[in-house]
Amino acid sequence: MMTLLELIESGTQQLEDARLSFGHGTTNAKDEAAWLVLWSLGLPLDTPLDGEGSKANQPVALADTERSASILEARIKTRKPAAYLTQEAWLQGVAFYVDERAIVPRSLIAELIVDGSIDYWLKESTHTVLDLCTGNGSLAVIAALTYPDVVVTGSDLSTDALAVARINVDKHALQGRIVLVASDGMAAADLAARGPFDLILCNPPYVNARSMADLPAEYKAEPEMALSGNQAGGSDGMDFIRALLKDAPQHMTEDGVLVLEIGNEREHFEAAFPQLEVVWLETSAGEDQVLLVAKEALLL
Repeated sequence: MMTLLELIESGTQQLEDARLSFGHGTTNAKDEAAWLVLWSLGLPLDTPLDGEGSKANQPVALADTERSASILEARIKTRKPAAYLTQEAWLQGVAFYVDERAIVPRSLIAELIVDGSIDYWLKESTHTVLDLCTGNGSLAVIAALTYPDVVVTGSDLSTDALAVARINVDKHALQGRIVLVASDGMAAADLAARGPFDLILCNPPYVNARSMADLPAEYKAEPEMALSGNQAGGSDGMDFIRALLKDAPQHMTEDGVLVLEIGNEREHFEAAFPQLEVVWLETSAGEDQVLLVAKEALLL
């Protein structure tokens, strides 16, 4: 009979040998193996594995070992993100339902909301928030939980993604403060009617064409429209963002700000918008992943 730690160590070796790609909640094989093993055993993901109260030497029954082996095998064979196998993802300590209809939540904007990094640009009058490209609704939920006085609109072009977002809004009992709207960018009349917005959060499709072609299988398992920023025929990943920066000002209040995630595309962003004055925000991934831009800068 294997112990819990032995089971995780065995899983770690299997994932390493399979040369998987990570980045959908974990960054390495050890953390991913721990996640999948603990989940398969119905144990909390923060189960202690060292120090006082450690469960590392807890024996694991044969049936439970086989259950863990099954999900590890599925992770290796399908190359799907672990979150799609567990149908659960965590962002800033908040649990979300997720499946293949929506991208796995991992936006760096979430940490900026929770740690107060964007509070300087908000005001006591900040009341209306838009989470554009909401996906599974994670940023909308985190914004509503962090700012109890705001109302949030979550918008996405994908009705499939909005169905997943609905599950999460209901899961966190935020139906009274989050409204979900189908819209292609900011085009829908229903979206415009919810504004103007004091704060727009947006983790849009921004991956350039070359990077899209080189994505590992785990990322290709996600909806392409949530990743590729070349849907209008471009190649630099900025197609959606060009339309957004043009359309956003008319949907923002006078002191409104836009918080925009662009991942590893700063070079392409600055080439596309060389005169735009933005503030780069520090995140756990560095200072070139997320930016903030005020309405007044967008109007120049």
